[in-house]
Amino acid sequence: MRLDGRTALVTGASSGIGAETALGLARLGARVGLVGRDRPRTERAAAHLRRETGGAADVFLADLSSQAEIRRLAGEVRAHYRALDILVNNAGAIFSDRHVTVDGIERSWALDHLAYVLLTHELRAPLEAAPRARIVNLASAAHTRGRIDFEDLGGERRYSAMKAYSQAKLGNVLFTYALARRLAGSSVTVNAVHPGVVASDFAKNTSGGLGFAWSLIRPFLISTEAGARTSLHVATAPELDGVSGRYFAKCRETASSARSRDEALQERVWSLSRRQAGIEASRPLR
Repeated sequence: MRLDGRTALVTGASSGIGAETALGLARLGARVGLVGRDRPRTERAAAHLRRETGGAADVFLADLSSQAEIRRLAGEVRAHYRALDILVNNAGAIFSDRHVTVDGIERSWALDHLAYVLLTHELRAPLEAAPRARIVNLASAAHTRGRIDFEDLGGERRYSAMKAYSQAKLGNVLFTYALARRLAGSSVTVNAVHPGVVASDFAKNTSGGLGFAWSLIRPFLISTEAGARTSLHVATAPELDGVSGRYFAKCRETASSARSRDEALQERVWSLSRRQAGIEASRPLR
């Protein structure tokens, strides 16, 4: 589907899957906003996109583990784009050690999950202003191992990088389904995707056994170009017009975990996430 005259925003777009997703959208004619934390890397990605496609690319800088930064970013995006046709929540990482953000939230949960919730909420106006908008949440097959540990959500008692990451990725899928119910009948759809296990900078923040294991398997992983295909498919495929609340892998709809389909859990995590992100209950998405 051509995207001429349409606007897309991709987080985590300075490298890896995000950069490839932004490039793919630009090749289809979209004006693309690239969100990154590091200015030189994000500007290089934008310059590469312009050279390759001749298209328009805008650079936005933000640390998405900070809620103040997310709100500032959203304000800049709203000022640049009256309507937003595609939002790809792609930014994320896995961390060997436990850290707490400026908001007092464990970093994996803050960056890999709550950032999706808050940024999507803050961009509701330009999304609803588009004729047909699509939200794509980058989840992971790791969500199948995830459990929401309400008694130790931030890993204070016992922290594990994979436990924290899998919990956040389960949060992505739960959020997608809860949001889809609230968007039913509107012009906005939302879906979650698993990109595959990609040879990118995703695990650059890991050390010890996990970092060593990643270095061993990295040569056998799929390319970032292949990893972006499912996000691009869900963002652009004509046959997915109006399709919402689904989970995709290898460009096909597939079943997510039984736990992710638990509606009571979806609602509990929805309420918790909005409370943690400082979203008032009286301010729904639409």
